Amino acid sequence: MPERIPPLEAPYQPETAAILRRMMPGDEEPLALFRMYARNRHLAEALHSYGSYQLSRRLGLGLRDREIVIDRTCALCGCEYEWGVHVTRFAARADLTAAQIGSLTHGTSTDTCWTAERDRLLLDATDALHTDHDIDDELWTRLSAEFTREQLLDLFMLCGWYHAISFTARAARLASEPDTPRFRDFQPPGVAARSGPRR
Repeated sequence: MPERIPPLEAPYQPETAAILRRMMPGDEEPLALFRMYARNRHLAEALHSYGSYQLSRRLGLGLRDREIVIDRTCALCGCEYEWGVHVTRFAARADLTAAQIGSLTHGTSTDTCWTAERDRLLLDATDALHTDHDIDDELWTRLSAEFTREQLLDLFMLCGWYHAISFTARAARLASEPDTPRFRDFQPPGVAARSGPRR
């Protein structure tokens, strides 16, 4: 399916090149998502500022917490593009196993690969925010026993941020980055193909 908003291609205008350099570590080529956002330079600058916080050590959630929320959110939204980028770049660093990536993509918090209550809580919170746009009292009590109020604010905003990223990438029909996985690559044996997690 053709991309509805094709990413910019080099050579870039100087101001666009500058923001794209800031959006990528080292000398890496900018991701297609960033090159697409760069069509609106003011938006790209604003996104870079907030996105940098979400992926920084200033975030109240650690790397593993963050990636569980991001991978689950992108899978729930059916956004294979951003899910694939994060699985490729961060899953190993977050100590996510293949079974856990498969569960984030196609499963639930009750899957046997989840042995830590904190991980299960992150899945449950992400699912509740996606499905109900809210956290009920029972889940709030469980979350409050594990996370500080500051961490919960980060969790809610992280989930919402990656909804926005997912909406944009999907609506623009952004093609997957080269050499990134697809949902089907982590599909459990005997489970029919799905566009996202079972509910």
